[in-house]
Amino acid sequence: MKTKSLFENTQVAFQLKSDSELERAYFLFKMIANEPLVKIGTAVTKFALNVHLPVEGLIRSTVFDHFCGGVNEQDCMPVVDKLYQAGVYSVLDYSVEGKEEEQQFDATTKKILELTQFAKEKPAMPFSVFKPTGLGRFEIWQKKSEGVTLSSEEKKEWENIVKRYDTICRAAYDADIMLLIDAEESWMQDAADDLCEQMMEKYNTKRAVVFNTLQCYRWDRIDYLKEAHTKAKEKGYKLGYKIVRGAYMEKENERAEEKGYPTPICKNKETTDVNFNAVMQYIFDNLNDITLFVGTHNEKSSYLAIDFMEENKLNRNDPRVWFGQLYGMSDHISFNMAKEGYNVAKYIPFGPVKDVMPYLIRRAEENTSVAGQTSRELSLLKKEKKRRGI
Repeated sequence: MKTKSLFENTQVAFQLKSDSELERAYFLFKMIANEPLVKIGTAVTKFALNVHLPVEGLIRSTVFDHFCGGVNEQDCMPVVDKLYQAGVYSVLDYSVEGKEEEQQFDATTKKILELTQFAKEKPAMPFSVFKPTGLGRFEIWQKKSEGVTLSSEEKKEWENIVKRYDTICRAAYDADIMLLIDAEESWMQDAADDLCEQMMEKYNTKRAVVFNTLQCYRWDRIDYLKEAHTKAKEKGYKLGYKIVRGAYMEKENERAEEKGYPTPICKNKETTDVNFNAVMQYIFDNLNDITLFVGTHNEKSSYLAIDFMEENKLNRNDPRVWFGQLYGMSDHISFNMAKEGYNVAKYIPFGPVKDVMPYLIRRAEENTSVAGQTSRELSLLKKEKKRRGI
């Protein structure tokens, strides 16, 4: 098989979709391709949920069921089982955003601990995941990143964050589960990076348990990675990194302009691609020290990773190399790579419909801004509809 045609096989890509699910996916991506429609749709949805209009059923049967696994972890199991039968692993992502109270952070910690235990019993789920701001207020992360002196009340909040991190990392270590920690905005990320490194030093002594995330649209990430690698070698622990392009570009550029500092974001898409591939290459060159999770919907980067693995004579299912895509997107990459024996996982968001809406709205807006991706999804869905004669 010629490698460069790997992602063209729509029969494999959409093997789990019924005809009606295929039609729904086509309809959704058609809608997402229309920017004014996305803007109107998200505004109407926010309004409807805020005034408690009975729209949850409609959301559930369309956009929610396409991009999310369910309202709770048990609800996700039919999706997890189906994916596993097709050779694709699952990362259940409790995608409730924007909470600000200590009791909510404790509740999220409890949920992640439950998920880690839940995953321990299931070969289909080798990962657990969380966002730093799921465990503590954004403002605390920001102040800590900027070196601002915390008040005694804020110090207590920070201690609670550290404790939550440690509890979750220990649980992942004990359960033999890998733990992915997402990245967020650059102005809170330094504190998140520092804390993640502390956890790696403590729990990654024999293998990568704790994974940080590198957003490669940030031009400084390759240098950060090299520094972290030097430290880890000196102190004798392993690194784990999920690499992604990044999700907060407009917000990052706007803030940099507003506050008059150089933007942390690469100047264009091409530079980001070069940076992503350089970070990936560096990790492939140092796989004995660093475990890699390639989080990408980009075909070229996926092919490049396949080439690296072949050049280095790595087994396709080498436990140090994972690939991941979001549920409901880039099935042509996920399922075709899984069929060829690579380690592939789908990020599956879940949670109560209303609480997951901020995540879904961000997904729709991101897809609208990455026009090439949406048109690629549409062309593949169209090709499969034609193949099935629907």
